[in-house]
Amino acid sequence: MRYIISDIHGCYHQYQMLLEKMHFSAEDKLYILGDVVDRGPEPIKVLQDMMKRPNVVFILGNHDFIMYTLMRKLAVEITEENYDSYLTREILLDYQLWIQDGGQVTAEQFRKLNYAQKMDVLDYIAEASLYEVLKNNGKEYRLVHAGLANFTPEKDMDEYELYDFLEERADYSKRYYPDENIFLVTGHTPTVFIEDWERIEVYRKNGHIALDCGCVGGGKLAAFCVETEEVIYVDGL
Repeated sequence: MRYIISDIHGCYHQYQMLLEKMHFSAEDKLYILGDVVDRGPEPIKVLQDMMKRPNVVFILGNHDFIMYTLMRKLAVEITEENYDSYLTREILLDYQLWIQDGGQVTAEQFRKLNYAQKMDVLDYIAEASLYEVLKNNGKEYRLVHAGLANFTPEKDMDEYELYDFLEERADYSKRYYPDENIFLVTGHTPTVFIEDWERIEVYRKNGHIALDCGCVGGGKLAAFCVETEEVIYVDGL
């Protein structure tokens, strides 16, 4: 079976509970739609678990990308010689904004890793996908983290740029693709904030499947099964 999860945000316990409830095995495949880190209690532990599983496909989220860009710059020994080039005003401002947006727990846990472990984590994030396309029984599922900025129905997925996938929230009020067998599968926007939905449940309308049920904010962690179209939940924090 193929499963899709989004926005774990450091909720390692809920992530493990969901894998157990799914009966996830080596024969299955899991697609994670980004925002693995920040806010929740054990973001690095979630990443390290994913890294050990060859049947997990990691799709980059905006929080993962921010962590990567900052830690790649700062995971070095700061000396008098390199101080000016590494600790610029811009980097320090970006770091402060990240900490305020839930990055503190990630930064603290990343700092405790040895150098080799830090590089392994950063290399893993660097190799994350920007999107995946899955097919089943005539249906096509286009998996991204946030949405598709600069969208046109005719554009191929590989024509989009990095930031087109990471920040702009999907417009759940409209159908993106005229073909009703093509679905845009997203995280990033908690479903409780989707207009005219406002539930802690997976949103499935207008050719959308929105999976962020706000686990780290007291909602749920959800998994969608491609083959059965079943949704499996565990309670969040």
